Amino acid sequence: MTTTGTYETRALGTATASKARWLQLLLGFIIMMTISSPQYVWTLFTGSFQKSTGALLSDVQWTITILIVIQTWLSPLQGWLVDRFGPKLLIGLGALLSGLGWVASSYVSSLLGLYLTYGLICGLGTGIVYIGIVGLMVKWFPDRRGFATGVVAAGYGFGAIATTFPIDDMIKASGHQKTLMVFGLIFAAIGTLAAILLRTPHSGEVAAAQPLAGAAGSRDYAPSEMLKTPVFWLMFVMFSMMSTGGLMVITQFTSFAKSFGIDAKTMVTIAGITMAAIPAALTFDRVTNGLTRPFFGWVSDTIGRENTMGIAFILEGCAIWLMLQYRTDPYMLVLLSGLVFFGWGEIFSLFPSTLTDTFGTKNATTNYGFLYMAQGIGSILGAPVAAKIFEATGSWLNVFGLVIGMDILTGLLALFVLKGMRRRFMAA
Repeated sequence: MTTTGTYETRALGTATASKARWLQLLLGFIIMMTISSPQYVWTLFTGSFQKSTGALLSDVQWTITILIVIQTWLSPLQGWLVDRFGPKLLIGLGALLSGLGWVASSYVSSLLGLYLTYGLICGLGTGIVYIGIVGLMVKWFPDRRGFATGVVAAGYGFGAIATTFPIDDMIKASGHQKTLMVFGLIFAAIGTLAAILLRTPHSGEVAAAQPLAGAAGSRDYAPSEMLKTPVFWLMFVMFSMMSTGGLMVITQFTSFAKSFGIDAKTMVTIAGITMAAIPAALTFDRVTNGLTRPFFGWVSDTIGRENTMGIAFILEGCAIWLMLQYRTDPYMLVLLSGLVFFGWGEIFSLFPSTLTDTFGTKNATTNYGFLYMAQGIGSILGAPVAAKIFEATGSWLNVFGLVIGMDILTGLLALFVLKGMRRRFMAA
């Protein structure tokens, strides 16, 4: 009788823990959705900010670079704070700051004001949320790291699906100031309320879930140890190169589309519905950008991280090349830009899961914070540097050529360098 009772109690505890981690995954997905728009619909605001500040495109583009640099380069500190004080407080604060950054930017008329509000405040908020949510999920799902990080990263990719057309319509009808105010308040409220229910797993709560074969297992590396390893720096360089291409397309979309003859007045008819080509492309991009994260995360759980990286990264390079071949066709722009993001968005599930496989779960949030800094490098190269190259040459083709080269190179590094290096490191 006692044995039966103990078995039933353990079974009930396991079932409860399983439900708890799926709830945490859902909450993480929702909160990530609330912080995605500052980055993914930024391109809709660049024209308005150029007019309100009287600045060049390359100067305005420093705003999104500041946001991503703050989001990424402070992430080790932010990850440590989340580990130290818990996800509920810090992630809730981050969601609040992300929304209020939009509200504050609705009042500015200078580049400095834009940098301090949309750049600095939104960057602080999105950084705390992103690194905190990813770090929390690898702790809840040691057996499905690729999938779990892919799901919450998909929230970041999917978030702008619901907002792209409403934001575009409100900008045209009421101006960018009111749009930033209204949506900033909505994002802050939803993200802060959802964060109240977040928590870390209790000791032994996910012990039944075994890590993947080939993961670091019981060996947990402190950040100081990790930073001394060549395998970390190879991943850092690879992440930087892959970040550059996607962020260039995200931040410069309206600019290069206009140079290809596709502007705000260009319409496409899809499934009998006529709509503006640029927001249609941005919406479809968010769909593929979201789907790719859990999909390739799941694939990597099955065939291995580096094999999946090689497939996805080379796919993005080929997709960008195809997009250039049909660059004046608005229908193909919508379709092929979606394929570009299907080959890009998975970096946000593959790199954190690969890092945690290699260096362990104990310091996963802080460790990923250091790797996530690579996206800050990508934001500099993909936003103001790319804009400067365009302003100097008068063409986006040189920029796209560099991005294609980096994508292909990174895919080859994953297959022929990272795979062997990581295998030797974990066997040592």
